[in-house]
Amino acid sequence: MRTEFTGTPGTPKAPDVAVVVDVMRAFTVAAWAFRRGAERIVFAGTRQEALDLKARHPGRPAFQDGAPVPGFDLANSPARLRSLDVRGRTVVQKTTAGTAGALAVADAGLLLCASFVVAGATAEVLRRARPETVTFVVTGDGGRAAEDRACAEYIADRVRAAGADPAPYLERAGRSDAAARLADGVRRGWAGVHPEDVAMCLEADTFPFAMAAARVDGHLVLRPVDALSGEPVRTGPARPAV
Repeated sequence: MRTEFTGTPGTPKAPDVAVVVDVMRAFTVAAWAFRRGAERIVFAGTRQEALDLKARHPGRPAFQDGAPVPGFDLANSPARLRSLDVRGRTVVQKTTAGTAGALAVADAGLLLCASFVVAGATAEVLRRARPETVTFVVTGDGGRAAEDRACAEYIADRVRAAGADPAPYLERAGRSDAAARLADGVRRGWAGVHPEDVAMCLEADTFPFAMAAARVDGHLVLRPVDALSGEPVRTGPARPAV
């Protein structure tokens, strides 16, 4: 498997296989939403689109990055997500890095979204797909995010060797500017940042599912998939979908 690492601006329009990485915090939040029972996540290109989607479907919680914004239910914090009930729900998500990166390669033949918590499962999907080339999209800091690059390299190494040690990659991510900014936000009391966010983003291989995105009814929709079969799975207790 040949690997390519790129930022969103330099990404080919439609690579055969793309893995979009956002560790802090979009795709850690997405994975935890699925673990807590969310059915699917719809990516929005703008905050207004996200709010419009929520208005048309009032039962859908909407997530965004940055400081809390009126109309949104979560400011992209995996720790604060624990206070929301997303069981059986469709979530709307809009972030500057992660969801934007996924939308940029929405026409990839296979599109996976990843963070450390689903890294091992993502590697297993790639191992079974056996692609000639995988394009890893590093979304943070204009494609220079150390935590996203470390996660992408860990996934690539896990494809080659299932027993690859995540520790060196987690250490690099822990020294990243993004981790420092979140820690500073905690010290400053920024709304939307939780003291446990960084630690939750630096847990490797927490969940057995990967996350695959595809177009559905004109929107890019993310779902959890089984690492072995690639088929959609239900990851938490369900209630009637909305």
